[in-house]
Formats: sequence, C-alpha cells, structure tokens
Amino acid sequence: MDELTQELNAATWRKSTRSGPDGGNCVEVAELSGGRRGVRDSKSPTGPALVFTSGEWDAFINGVRNGEFD
Repeated sequence: MDELTQELNAATWRKSTRSGPDGGNCVEVAELSGGRRGVRDSKSPTGPALVFTSGEWDAFINGVRNGEFD
C-alpha cells in the first residue's frame, strides 16, 4: 500500500455542510499532509478519492464563495 493510500485510510473525514441531509449526494473532505485535501463520496468510503493541492483547494473554495458553480 502506498503512502498516499495509507494517509487517506487514516484521515479524519468530515461531511460537507453542503451535503444533503437524507444520505444522498454527500461529499466528505479530509485534511492531508502538505495542505492537501482529500474528497470522497460518503456512500463509498472505500472507493476512490480526489486529492487537491492547497492551491487547487483554495481556488475551488474561492470559486464556491464567488458563486462560480451556482
């Protein structure tokens, strides 16, 4: 098992506040080393995760705040 997979498995995941309350369309986020963020589907916690650098994550969060994805 590679180092990133180990880190993702050991990470503390939290459900996004934008996720639906009924268990559908839920996204979980985890803080990783080096300022990176992991993102996964809460319905499939053992499935794949996306990993973003700190710069990519900051750009995404700023885009959300600025309504770029509405």
